[in-house]
Amino acid sequence: MEMIINKELISDKRLCRALAAGTFIILTALSAFVRIPLPFTPVPLTLQTFFVLLSGALLGRKLGVTTQAAYLFLGLTGQQVFTGTGYGSLYLLGPTGGYIVGFVLASFLAGSFLIKEKQSSPAVFMKLLAADFVILFSGTLWLKISLSCPLSKAFLLGFLPFILGDILKVALATVAYNKMHARIKTALY
Repeated sequence: MEMIINKELISDKRLCRALAAGTFIILTALSAFVRIPLPFTPVPLTLQTFFVLLSGALLGRKLGVTTQAAYLFLGLTGQQVFTGTGYGSLYLLGPTGGYIVGFVLASFLAGSFLIKEKQSSPAVFMKLLAADFVILFSGTLWLKISLSCPLSKAFLLGFLPFILGDILKVALATVAYNKMHARIKTALY
């Protein structure tokens, strides 16, 4: 019985990678709709950063970037995958465009930071937090430009309100990574 349980259903690694990428594209898109509008900022809280970080951490930097770039491409081509009802290239000119571009960068960093097989949970947490902060920095810089406001105001609107929520998402992503990475790496590579 154990041999049947341990048998892979799909043995073609390319197909496994394609399915994994497709899954993370869908999860990133669906998590955009888990949104909490905040009255003091044009940027809502979403669950997206959790899946963005996991895409890089679990799939590796190349496939993670491909996943997030494909998500970005879907939104640019008119698919309603961005938070709210936004889509298309004009959406990226709005206040959340910098965060979405930051998804690609953060996924790359998460994958780059976690190349080594065994890392302690605190190390994984700090590396994912650093990748997450890239999303916040990218979003804050774009918020400054899109709202034509000082950097200090953009920081108050686009970075500071999200720190606690992002620390929680990074902690959850760390737990998920530690539980899944060995099996995912075996299935994909």
